[in-house]
Amino acid sequence: MEQKRPATARDIRRWRRYLADERAEATVYRDLAGRRSGEEREILLALADAEGRHEQHWRHLLGDQVGAPHRGAIRTRFLGFLARRFGSVFVLALAQRAEARSPYDADADATDTMAADERIHEEVVRGLAARGRQRLAGTFRAAVFGINDGLVSNLALVLGIGATGVPAATILFTGIAGLLAGALSMGAGEYVSVRSQRELLEASTPNPASRNVLAHLDLAANELTLVYRAQGMPPEKAEIHAREVLRTVAIATGPVDVKKTGGLAPAVDEHEAIGTGIGAATSSFCFFASGAILPVLPYLFGLDGITAVIAAAVLVGLALLATGAIVGLLSGGPPWRRAIRQLIIGFGAAGVTYLLGLLFGTSIA
Repeated sequence: MEQKRPATARDIRRWRRYLADERAEATVYRDLAGRRSGEEREILLALADAEGRHEQHWRHLLGDQVGAPHRGAIRTRFLGFLARRFGSVFVLALAQRAEARSPYDADADATDTMAADERIHEEVVRGLAARGRQRLAGTFRAAVFGINDGLVSNLALVLGIGATGVPAATILFTGIAGLLAGALSMGAGEYVSVRSQRELLEASTPNPASRNVLAHLDLAANELTLVYRAQGMPPEKAEIHAREVLRTVAIATGPVDVKKTGGLAPAVDEHEAIGTGIGAATSSFCFFASGAILPVLPYLFGLDGITAVIAAAVLVGLALLATGAIVGLLSGGPPWRRAIRQLIIGFGAAGVTYLLGLLFGTSIA
């Protein structure tokens, strides 16, 4: 790429910053690839190679003014730190946001190809992150709901009872009772919910024994077409797909490979996204209890009155901000917006209960 004007000191600084960021992003993808295998590893290494090509572009522009290696942006280095130690879906979600913030669209010194690459990289990382989200969706959903319900419900309970003017010991035992009752209820509810959903899915999953009769179907009648039409395929497409499956079965020398022929299996296995009943129940119980204990802690340490109320509100507020930010990061959205939303909803519910407690306390008095 030819320079249209002499490079200024500001240009040099910007190009060096881009160079450092590209180098750091390539390192992040290589670190993530080191914790993956198979196709995901290949995709991440290909992303690292693409960042390497961008790095060469900025090296070419800088020429002999590359200078000493610079450190990448703080957020990119933080991504690298997480990738080396965890390599989790959270890192991919953060990487997705980082790719979305690429400045190349508005920078005349970046090529159109580089700007397009960054947009596509965002979609590639989104796809990888979606795989991770699917793997943890069931348990994570139960965990988020559990800790949020524990925080909000027990804070509301403690503040509502405390506002009536009862002794601190009564508030403490009420909070502990609310913790145990809520955690057991959440765990039982999640187990029943997930088990019921899995049973509904199993009832809709094709019978494996049906695959064994495919070789004996009448090719002329081709009743396999009806299966695919029942699953939602248009008649013409169902007819073509059924004939392809039967043709493959006819020339096969062994059992039907469902992954290769399409078989009778649904396109997406939703069991993995739902999780297991035990996993969801355990997560829900533990996270509800960990959230519900926070409003009780001030009373466990002997605080009472307005001091205990403020301490409980601060602890729960920090936890609500943290859970909201984590959900925001996982969803690829702005973490602080989700955190503030979580805080407002939680404090709103607890505030209403506190006001009702004050009202009932005054009425009793």
